[in-house]
Amino acid sequence: MSFLLLLAVAPGAYIVYKVYKQDKIEKESRSLIKKLLIAGAITVFPALIFEIIASVILDSFYESAVISEGLYIFFDAFIGTALVEEGVKFFAMKKITWKNEEFDYTFDGIVYAVCVSMGFAIIENICYVFENGVGNALIRAVTAVPGHAVYGIYMGYYFGCAKLCEAYGESKNLKSFLKKSLWIPVLLHGFYDYCLMSDSDFLILAFLIFIIVLFALTLKNIKKFSMRDTSIYDEYTDVSYEESEEV
Repeated sequence: MSFLLLLAVAPGAYIVYKVYKQDKIEKESRSLIKKLLIAGAITVFPALIFEIIASVILDSFYESAVISEGLYIFFDAFIGTALVEEGVKFFAMKKITWKNEEFDYTFDGIVYAVCVSMGFAIIENICYVFENGVGNALIRAVTAVPGHAVYGIYMGYYFGCAKLCEAYGESKNLKSFLKKSLWIPVLLHGFYDYCLMSDSDFLILAFLIFIIVLFALTLKNIKKFSMRDTSIYDEYTDVSYEESEEV
């Protein structure tokens, strides 16, 4: 049992450590990191409740022929799973960090989002691994857990951009970046789940290509985000997050 627990927890813990190391300028306090991890773990429970509600609604629509099987899978992937899970993670992250005095660099947003995401992913992973065993743990260690981290990295990137815009009174861009902080992860997560839920060899192939390209691109991007880390409250900061420069 202890070996399975280690297999379930290790991937998420390793990702938190690696992202924390990428925060080159000013490390976040360990107390805040722990708080975010715990918050992420707790969000599993409201997410489960919302997913059950979404499933009941979709089942009723499907059974009454309001939606087809294809639409059922689409809504289940993008709304019943992706929107619910990324929504609760976003809510927890924003609630804890938006007004926190430690949130003073743009890369901090990535650290925050990844910590919440890994808190969520570790609990989810424990459930799957204890139910399905070592093989499942190994597969999820290179797919689902890094997937949650990737969604967190983009959530955090746009979250940091939004905080920078708030500091400089750019209300239009602030709202735009906050929306992207939620919807970009939802779209990535939704497509990931949609490919796996669909009974299609083509979409399984698309899934494999998708995760390879996405994970490789994200490894490159997080290094770029780290190098571009910007002080939010430095009066000399040049705010230049235009549409053309976004991911």
